[in-house]
Amino acid sequence: MGLIEAIILAIVEGLTEYIPVSSTGHMIIASSFMGIQSDDFVKLFTVCIQLGSILAVVALYFKRFFQSIEFYYKLFVAFIPAVILGVLFKDQIDSLLENVIVVAFALIVGGLFLVFIDSFFERGKKNNEEKTTYKNALVIGLFQTISMIPGVSRSAATIIGGMSQGLTRKAAAEFSFFLAVPTMFAATVKSLYDYFDEGGVVTSEQWKLFAVGNVVAFLVSILAIRFMINVLTKYGFKFFGYYRILAGTFILILYYSGVSLSIID
Repeated sequence: MGLIEAIILAIVEGLTEYIPVSSTGHMIIASSFMGIQSDDFVKLFTVCIQLGSILAVVALYFKRFFQSIEFYYKLFVAFIPAVILGVLFKDQIDSLLENVIVVAFALIVGGLFLVFIDSFFERGKKNNEEKTTYKNALVIGLFQTISMIPGVSRSAATIIGGMSQGLTRKAAAEFSFFLAVPTMFAATVKSLYDYFDEGGVVTSEQWKLFAVGNVVAFLVSILAIRFMINVLTKYGFKFFGYYRILAGTFILILYYSGVSLSIID
């Protein structure tokens, strides 16, 4: 993987991490078109550039991260279910990550759900995380575990979880962004630990790819988050739902046309 491929993957990560369209599905399409071989470093790269996306949330919502200690308690409660299920079902999750069909159908089914989500839940009244209870946080965390199925989208699952608990669209999206910070940070640290524990080596050139990738992911994530909030507030989820259906269908067409598809994250 060269510099151009790294930049493109970072752009894809930044664009898709925080909107409910599944970064996994888009990584499949991008890597397949560029002919990127799925090796250990590429897998590590796609996880580690999440650091840039994490910093984008911290930068945009800096003051909110230092408003109260209770804010962190709620994030911790929401974070725990993913940790427990991730440890218990790691092998099963890894096997699903190798199944392109699972990703495609998850995109389509999730898209259909998003098209009709606004009619499923009453208009939320809780307009910020301060009004979110610990019970609400736990339920959102349980919804996040659904995103362990590749193609579901972590942001989609957690936003839907937030709306089911009475949060407004914007509040649910913002809590999803906040919850992404510990979740993605833990995944990054775990991936780095496993890589080096198994004898992996990162060359100076590869460190440069990491640096460039994270900077690009950071900048693009800031734009994507702002776009997400604007579209969600004005139009709801239908736009993202239709897009997911098209993306999932496109992956199926490629797959059954004989195009080699590989999941790299």
